[in-house]
Amino acid sequence: MAVVEINNLKKFYGTLEAVRGISFAIQKGGIFGLIGPNGAGKTTTLRVISTLLKPTSGDVKVFGYNVVTEPEKIRRLISYLPEDAGAYKNLTGMGFLTFIGRFFANGEELTKMVNKGVEIANLGDRIKDKISSYSKGMMRRLLVARALMTGPRLAILDEPTSGLDVLNAQEVRKIIKDSVKSGVTVLLSSHNMLEVEFLCDKIALINNGVIVESGTPSELMKKYNSQNIEEVFTEVIKCS
Repeated sequence: MAVVEINNLKKFYGTLEAVRGISFAIQKGGIFGLIGPNGAGKTTTLRVISTLLKPTSGDVKVFGYNVVTEPEKIRRLISYLPEDAGAYKNLTGMGFLTFIGRFFANGEELTKMVNKGVEIANLGDRIKDKISSYSKGMMRRLLVARALMTGPRLAILDEPTSGLDVLNAQEVRKIIKDSVKSGVTVLLSSHNMLEVEFLCDKIALINNGVIVESGTPSELMKKYNSQNIEEVFTEVIKCS
């Protein structure tokens, strides 16, 4: 059974066709990248998979559960990190992880979950400081830790390194890579083509609400006689 199965998904906002009949599947394990230009339909697709938006039509299943009729079952198995996610800045990093953890566990299990979040964030003693004092990179590492510490079977990450400098982006990529080793399947969206090439086992390229290409990075680079995914992206978008 696929982790995610999408068949002819359409999502309209009034007369705006954000997603226009896309289909793809994500298998267990590894990192799947959904890439495309601004306004292509990436975030809308992620929100439908996360059960935050209902599709206009089509069939979307996560671990065999339908996003429309069985959203609660899906929410127990996934985590979703939006690009614009924030945290309560009057809390410490530890306090924030504890606050989130209480929605999922208590007692000894809560302690284990929070300790896992602290380990993932890797902020050292700064985990005890107020979030209001954090840099953007520290904040993002804390949020990625929040998304992964609950042990989701599917982690959905929208632009996980957006706006980060090179060192913080590398740290977040390492966190994502390490999560896959523990059995998490990752679905991510990114504008950074080099990041996609480095992280993803398979990618789907969406443009104007339609999937225009998919495959492994190496397959696509070979198909388009390109040296990197950025060149593939440019060629595909130009022709679609």
